[in-house]
Amino acid sequence: MNNSKLSVTNLKLLEQLLKGERIASSRLKGPWIKALLDEHILVPLTHGSHVSYAVTSADALRSYLQMQFGIADITSTISMLEAGNAPRAQQVAVTGDSKTTARRTMFGFLVNSYEPIRATLRGSEFTICPQEGSFVYIYDFNDFRIPANVTVVGMENAENFRCIERQRYLFEKFSPVLFVSRYPQSTDLVAWLRQIDNNYLHFGDFDLAGINIYLTEFYNRLGNRARFFVPDDIEQRLKTGSTRRFDTQYARFSNMPITDERVTPIVQLINKYHRGYDQEGFILP
Repeated sequence: MNNSKLSVTNLKLLEQLLKGERIASSRLKGPWIKALLDEHILVPLTHGSHVSYAVTSADALRSYLQMQFGIADITSTISMLEAGNAPRAQQVAVTGDSKTTARRTMFGFLVNSYEPIRATLRGSEFTICPQEGSFVYIYDFNDFRIPANVTVVGMENAENFRCIERQRYLFEKFSPVLFVSRYPQSTDLVAWLRQIDNNYLHFGDFDLAGINIYLTEFYNRLGNRARFFVPDDIEQRLKTGSTRRFDTQYARFSNMPITDERVTPIVQLINKYHRGYDQEGFILP
């Protein structure tokens, strides 16, 4: 995002986005907006000749503001800046940085596995098989490689990523598998996936927003090497899913372009039952 500051006006617009509002593209300008679009944290929505922006994930935006600007609480930050005379110590306490400037301190992503996966990092071999309750963080991802027969499974939810052993039944036919989580929120994971030839399986929420994340953040960069994971019993699960989730997402994502025709059946099921289903439901007790 370069080292540009976030003004109170910018922060108020971000606060509106966090609340689920759409903001006209004409009101959102500057390199920091381009960065959010590049990271697919913001998505453009077209209405005739008008373009507005919406957040794909409020948690992703909060994480990004924390990592890039040190902003832990956007409302408190706005109040502090509007006061205009907050002491340096208070600025640091609220924003994590008295200058409220962008900075990138962490690169890479998390990996996990319930079976040993041989890998190389900077040319040295090592085995990925973390103790349950722990993960491996890959920082120098440009020099990280895995065997060609390993399927990379991207998990959008932290709880699913933590409890992979209790979801082993879902992925037996894809073995061996390496689970990945794009934390901190960035494009580093996709950048790495584009450097390797392994197949990518995306495991996200079964709702319109989850489909949109897959299409815009992974399929559009990886093509048919990427695939949206659909469990065999998803129709039965959708019958008991959340209607509220569907209702809150429909206006924003109902007209999204389906660039990967393989997800058409799951989109049709979501629209048929007017429900969405959280991926956490697949974690066995």
